[in-house]
Amino acid sequence: MKTIQPNARVVLEYTLKDEKGTVLDSSDAEDGEPIVYVHGYGMLVPGLEAALMGLEIGSVKDVTVPPDEGFGDRDDELVLEIDRGDFPDPKKVAIGDEFFAESPDGDEVPMRVVEVKTDTVVVDANHPLAGVTLRYAVVVKEVAQATDEEIAEAAAGFDEAGYDEGGCDDPTHDHGPEGHDHSHAPKTGDLVQLSTKKPS
Repeated sequence: MKTIQPNARVVLEYTLKDEKGTVLDSSDAEDGEPIVYVHGYGMLVPGLEAALMGLEIGSVKDVTVPPDEGFGDRDDELVLEIDRGDFPDPKKVAIGDEFFAESPDGDEVPMRVVEVKTDTVVVDANHPLAGVTLRYAVVVKEVAQATDEEIAEAAAGFDEAGYDEGGCDDPTHDHGPEGHDHSHAPKTGDLVQLSTKKPS
Protein backbone atom coordinates (compact mmCIF):
# COMPACT_ATOMS: atom_id res chain seq x y z
CA MET A 1 0.00 0.00 0.00
CA LYS A 2 1.70 3.17 -1.21
CA THR A 3 -0.93 5.81 -0.44
CA ILE A 4 -3.26 6.45 2.50
CA GLN A 5 -6.43 4.44 1.94
CA PRO A 6 -9.01 2.80 4.25
CA ASN A 7 -7.35 0.19 6.50
CA ALA A 8 -3.90 1.75 6.06
CA ARG A 9 -1.69 1.98 9.14
CA VAL A 10 -0.28 5.49 8.99
CA VAL A 11 2.51 7.19 10.95
CA LEU A 12 2.52 11.01 10.90
CA GLU A 13 4.82 13.63 12.27
CA TYR A 14 2.85 16.79 13.01
CA THR A 15 2.67 20.24 14.50
CA LEU A 16 -0.69 21.62 15.60
CA LYS A 17 -1.30 25.36 15.95
CA ASP A 18 -4.35 27.51 16.62
CA GLU A 19 -5.47 30.42 14.45
CA LYS A 20 -3.01 32.77 16.16
CA GLY A 21 -0.09 30.49 15.38
CA THR A 22 0.37 29.25 18.93
CA VAL A 23 1.75 25.70 18.98
CA LEU A 24 -0.73 23.46 20.80
CA ASP A 25 0.97 20.14 20.26
CA SER A 26 3.78 18.61 18.23
CA SER A 27 5.42 15.26 17.66
CA ASP A 28 8.72 17.12 18.19
CA ALA A 29 7.73 18.26 21.69
CA GLU A 30 9.66 16.92 24.68
CA ASP A 31 6.95 14.36 25.44
CA GLY A 32 5.59 14.24 21.89
CA GLU A 33 5.40 11.28 19.58
CA PRO A 34 4.15 10.66 16.04
CA ILE A 35 0.50 9.89 15.40
CA VAL A 36 -0.07 6.22 14.59
CA TYR A 37 -3.56 5.39 13.39
CA VAL A 38 -5.62 3.19 11.08
CA HIS A 39 -7.29 5.22 8.36
CA GLY A 40 -11.06 5.21 8.05
CA TYR A 41 -12.14 4.63 11.66
CA GLY A 42 -12.52 8.11 13.09
CA MET A 43 -9.29 7.90 15.08
CA LEU A 44 -8.48 11.48 14.02
CA VAL A 45 -10.72 14.52 13.84
CA PRO A 46 -12.79 14.23 10.62
CA GLY A 47 -11.27 17.24 8.85
CA LEU A 48 -7.72 15.98 9.28
CA GLU A 49 -8.48 12.38 8.34
CA ALA A 50 -10.31 13.42 5.16
CA ALA A 51 -7.38 15.63 4.08
CA LEU A 52 -4.88 12.77 4.42
CA MET A 53 -6.66 10.43 2.01
CA GLY A 54 -4.44 9.55 -0.96
CA LEU A 55 -1.20 11.00 0.42
CA GLU A 56 1.98 8.93 0.08
CA ILE A 57 5.10 8.45 2.18
CA GLY A 58 7.06 11.69 2.33
CA SER A 59 4.05 13.90 1.62
CA VAL A 60 4.01 17.23 3.46
CA LYS A 61 0.68 18.99 3.92
CA ASP A 62 -0.85 21.89 5.82
CA VAL A 63 -4.44 21.22 6.85
CA THR A 64 -6.88 23.76 8.33
CA VAL A 65 -9.71 22.14 10.29
CA PRO A 66 -12.71 24.31 11.28
CA PRO A 67 -14.48 23.52 14.57
CA ASP A 68 -17.33 21.61 12.89
CA GLU A 69 -14.75 19.19 11.42
CA GLY A 70 -12.63 19.15 14.58
CA PHE A 71 -13.83 19.14 18.17
CA GLY A 72 -17.11 20.92 17.54
CA ASP A 73 -18.40 24.28 18.69
CA ARG A 74 -18.49 25.26 22.34
CA ASP A 75 -21.78 24.45 24.07
CA ASP A 76 -22.65 26.73 26.97
CA GLU A 77 -24.98 24.05 28.33
CA LEU A 78 -21.90 21.96 29.11
CA VAL A 79 -20.71 24.53 31.66
CA LEU A 80 -22.29 23.24 34.86
CA GLU A 81 -22.43 24.42 38.47
CA ILE A 82 -22.20 21.54 40.93
CA ASP A 83 -22.44 21.42 44.71
CA ARG A 84 -18.95 21.39 46.14
CA GLY A 85 -19.93 18.55 48.47
CA ASP A 86 -20.47 16.27 45.47
CA PHE A 87 -16.72 16.13 44.81
CA PRO A 88 -14.50 13.37 46.27
CA ASP A 89 -12.42 15.84 48.32
CA PRO A 90 -14.40 19.13 48.39
CA LYS A 91 -11.75 21.14 50.28
CA LYS A 92 -9.02 20.42 47.73
CA VAL A 93 -10.92 21.17 44.51
CA ALA A 94 -8.90 23.66 42.42
CA ILE A 95 -9.19 25.37 39.05
CA GLY A 96 -7.79 23.12 36.34
CA ASP A 97 -8.62 19.85 38.10
CA GLU A 98 -10.27 17.22 35.94
CA PHE A 99 -13.04 14.94 37.13
CA PHE A 100 -15.19 12.31 35.49
CA ALA A 101 -18.95 12.53 35.84
CA GLU A 102 -21.12 9.47 35.41
CA SER A 103 -24.69 9.85 34.22
CA PRO A 104 -27.50 7.40 35.01
CA ASP A 105 -27.02 5.57 31.69
CA GLY A 106 -23.38 4.87 32.48
CA ASP A 107 -21.63 7.47 30.30
CA GLU A 108 -18.45 8.89 31.79
CA VAL A 109 -17.54 12.40 30.72
CA PRO A 110 -14.37 14.35 31.56
CA MET A 111 -14.93 17.86 32.89
CA ARG A 112 -12.50 20.57 34.01
CA VAL A 113 -12.91 22.89 36.98
CA VAL A 114 -13.06 26.51 35.77
CA GLU A 115 -14.25 28.28 38.94
CA VAL A 116 -14.40 27.41 42.63
CA LYS A 117 -17.01 29.16 44.77
CA THR A 118 -17.81 28.84 48.47
CA ASP A 119 -20.50 26.19 48.10
CA THR A 120 -20.38 25.25 44.43
CA VAL A 121 -17.87 24.43 41.69
CA VAL A 122 -18.21 25.45 38.02
CA VAL A 123 -17.04 22.76 35.58
CA ASP A 124 -16.73 22.73 31.80
CA ALA A 125 -17.45 19.50 29.91
CA ASN A 126 -16.53 20.98 26.52
CA HIS A 127 -13.40 19.62 24.88
CA PRO A 128 -10.50 22.07 25.52
CA LEU A 129 -10.28 22.69 21.75
CA ALA A 130 -14.04 23.05 21.12
CA GLY A 131 -14.66 26.11 18.97
CA VAL A 132 -11.00 26.32 17.87
CA THR A 133 -9.88 26.28 14.23
CA LEU A 134 -6.98 23.82 14.09
CA ARG A 135 -3.98 24.19 11.79
CA TYR A 136 -2.01 20.99 11.25
CA ALA A 137 1.34 20.67 9.48
CA VAL A 138 1.87 16.97 8.79
CA VAL A 139 4.55 14.76 7.26
CA VAL A 140 3.62 11.22 6.24
CA LYS A 141 6.37 8.94 7.55
CA GLU A 142 4.90 5.46 7.01
CA VAL A 143 1.99 3.91 5.11
CA ALA A 144 1.31 0.17 5.27
CA GLN A 145 -1.58 -2.28 5.29
CA ALA A 146 -2.87 -2.53 8.86
CA THR A 147 -2.90 -5.97 10.45
CA ASP A 148 -6.20 -7.70 11.15
CA GLU A 149 -5.65 -7.03 14.85
CA GLU A 150 -5.05 -3.30 14.26
CA ILE A 151 -8.16 -3.08 12.09
CA ALA A 152 -10.26 -4.90 14.68
CA GLU A 153 -9.04 -2.58 17.43
CA ALA A 154 -9.77 0.50 15.32
CA ALA A 155 -13.24 -0.81 14.44
CA ALA A 156 -13.99 -1.52 18.10
CA GLY A 157 -13.11 2.07 19.01
CA PHE A 158 -15.28 3.34 16.15
CA ASP A 159 -18.25 1.37 17.43
CA GLU A 160 -18.05 2.52 21.04
CA ALA A 161 -21.09 4.54 21.99
CA GLY A 162 -19.31 7.34 23.84
CA TYR A 163 -16.38 7.79 21.44
CA ASP A 164 -14.34 9.57 24.10
CA GLU A 165 -14.19 6.85 26.67
CA GLY A 166 -10.62 7.54 27.74
CA GLY A 167 -10.88 11.23 28.50
CA CYS A 168 -8.01 11.60 26.07
CA ASP A 169 -6.56 15.10 25.87
CA ASP A 170 -4.57 14.47 22.69
CA PRO A 171 -5.80 17.17 20.30
CA THR A 172 -5.13 14.97 17.31
CA HIS A 173 -7.44 12.24 18.50
CA ASP A 174 -11.15 12.25 17.91
CA HIS A 175 -12.50 8.96 19.26
CA GLY A 176 -15.49 9.03 16.95
CA PRO A 177 -16.70 9.63 13.41
CA GLU A 178 -18.66 12.79 14.19
CA GLY A 179 -16.09 14.72 16.18
CA HIS A 180 -15.97 15.08 19.93
CA ASP A 181 -19.47 14.00 20.92
CA HIS A 182 -20.82 15.36 24.18
CA SER A 183 -24.48 14.71 23.45
CA HIS A 184 -24.28 12.22 26.30
CA ALA A 185 -22.89 14.76 28.77
CA PRO A 186 -24.80 14.75 32.04
CA LYS A 187 -26.75 17.78 33.18
CA THR A 188 -26.34 19.09 36.71
CA GLY A 189 -29.28 17.13 38.10
CA ASP A 190 -28.24 13.87 36.44
CA LEU A 191 -24.86 13.34 38.07
CA VAL A 192 -24.66 10.16 40.05
CA GLN A 193 -20.94 10.04 40.71
CA LEU A 194 -17.86 12.23 40.37
CA SER A 195 -14.46 10.63 40.42
CA THR A 196 -10.85 11.62 39.91
CA LYS A 197 -9.98 8.29 38.34
CA LYS A 198 -9.69 7.83 34.62
CA PRO A 199 -12.54 5.60 33.44
CA SER A 200 -11.46 2.20 32.17
